[in-house]
Amino acid sequence: MDSLTQIALGGAVGYAVMGKQLGRKAVLYGAALGTLPDLDVFLPYGGEVQAFTYHRGFSHSFIVHLLLSPLFAWLFHHFYQGRYLFNDSGPTPKQNTAEYASQYSNKSMILRWSCFVFLTLSTHALIDSFTVYGTQLMWPLTEYPVGISNLFIIDPLYTLPLLITLGFVLFAKLPSKRTISVNLLGLVLSSLYVAWSLAAKVAIDNKIEIALKDKNIQASAYESTPAPLTTLLWRAVAVTDDAYYEIYASVFDSSEEVSFYAYPSKTSLLNSIENEWEVERLQWFTKGLYSVSQNGDDVVLSDLRMGAECFYVFNFNVGRIEEGKVELGDMQKTTKRPDPSALGRLWDRIWDPAVSLAPEQDCRKAD
Repeated sequence: MDSLTQIALGGAVGYAVMGKQLGRKAVLYGAALGTLPDLDVFLPYGGEVQAFTYHRGFSHSFIVHLLLSPLFAWLFHHFYQGRYLFNDSGPTPKQNTAEYASQYSNKSMILRWSCFVFLTLSTHALIDSFTVYGTQLMWPLTEYPVGISNLFIIDPLYTLPLLITLGFVLFAKLPSKRTISVNLLGLVLSSLYVAWSLAAKVAIDNKIEIALKDKNIQASAYESTPAPLTTLLWRAVAVTDDAYYEIYASVFDSSEEVSFYAYPSKTSLLNSIENEWEVERLQWFTKGLYSVSQNGDDVVLSDLRMGAECFYVFNFNVGRIEEGKVELGDMQKTTKRPDPSALGRLWDRIWDPAVSLAPEQDCRKAD
């Protein structure tokens, strides 16, 4: 998910666990921890393919979070020992050690801090796994990139309840019991939205499955994901041996109204390089949801899961045609961002299945 969502989620979870003990500072600490896993983007992985496929790896692992939590908890506890809050009036002067010792034992507070650290880190990874990218939740036991794909990477309807309720927590002059309840309301509302998105995905997949059978399309790989900023319209990709289908379906569509757009994929261009690590890694990470095209002398592998036709976010120059043979390419990544004005057509497509979402012109390069 986007950074703002992770900050809001981390702050809300942090306040839910430690709001009584820390007051509003729990929001700040939670927000900081909630963004920590994404700092892996600054690590030098050694190449574009490595950076693409190792992101959301160890830093997003529940196992790593579980192991790190006691260490962070010990550091937090010893920094804050004797300075926890005990009443509903907000921040208070430092409490004396005797009062602290009588109300908060070392063991109970370290356990609470451990929950605080683990939950702020693990909810970051969990909400990331609801997007299509792929999150290695159980690294190092497995590198399988979990991508449930029921949320778009930016979804205001998930984020806004968290931001609004956190605004009350940070700026409203309310007793801590009231702000804790308001904060929990934000978490409940955002969680209900996740539940709705999962239900919508099941309904959409059922519609598309029927439509695929009606068109006699047998896909070797398939995935659906919400269109940008909404869960009312979904974009799916179905891949066959030498083609792929970009599919759009609204929650209001019948199976007969699902939109299909077919495009060729020149997978045979990978024949001489298919055993190279970078190519195998991309095929594995995309879960087979990729296309192969020729751009001049470059052989380009595009991740079909993110973006739309003509505007895929992750494209890699996996091969280079030299003297009629395909050699391993430089693996440079290119990104093509969609035109924001296209969001209007997506909105129209929610209500009207006759609206076409095919590219206005053929963006594929000629051989």
